[in-house]
Amino acid sequence: MYKKQVKFQRIVCFGALIVGALFFVYSLGLLTDLYDTMYSMILDPNNLDNSKVEGARIYYDMQPFNHLLLRFSIGLIVLSCVLFLTNTHARRKYYFSNALATCANVIAEIAMAVWCHLQIGIFRNQYLTTVDFAELEKRLSRRGTYTDSTFWFDIHYLLCALAVVAAVLLIVNLIWKKKLMQGEQELLRSSGKAVKA
Repeated sequence: MYKKQVKFQRIVCFGALIVGALFFVYSLGLLTDLYDTMYSMILDPNNLDNSKVEGARIYYDMQPFNHLLLRFSIGLIVLSCVLFLTNTHARRKYYFSNALATCANVIAEIAMAVWCHLQIGIFRNQYLTTVDFAELEKRLSRRGTYTDSTFWFDIHYLLCALAVVAAVLLIVNLIWKKKLMQGEQELLRSSGKAVKA
């Protein structure tokens, strides 16, 4: 039973690290399409309402969020590395540090998923409701850079779901580990009583 659980905890810890890395990659690619289509539409970065296309300011509006997303994703990677520093991925018995690292990762994964989902939802709605796509297509179709794709907005559903799954699996792993440890303690107590008798 312990072998299966140790294998499971290793997979879960690597899963948490991968989720952090995916958020990092996502933060780097999030504004790719918006840069190609919207950046050149703003005539004056100091006056975002002065643009060739209505709604083009979304590229600049998303910058602070994107910087935070990048920092938080790095934080998520560092926090998942704490699982490895405390040997949570390989330890047969968990100590307070393992439980603490696990709980910190669970909170971070869920907080990241909720925050990212809420923010991206707001910007996706802004993109779809304020951008004049007809005018944008007219200006960019000759250059071949026009796109009205919401791919980078939509892919966040998958990332947030993966973060929640990673958090749930970390909790499942911790509960499973605690039960195994309790079972082992009871077995040791009962064998100690049998030896005394």
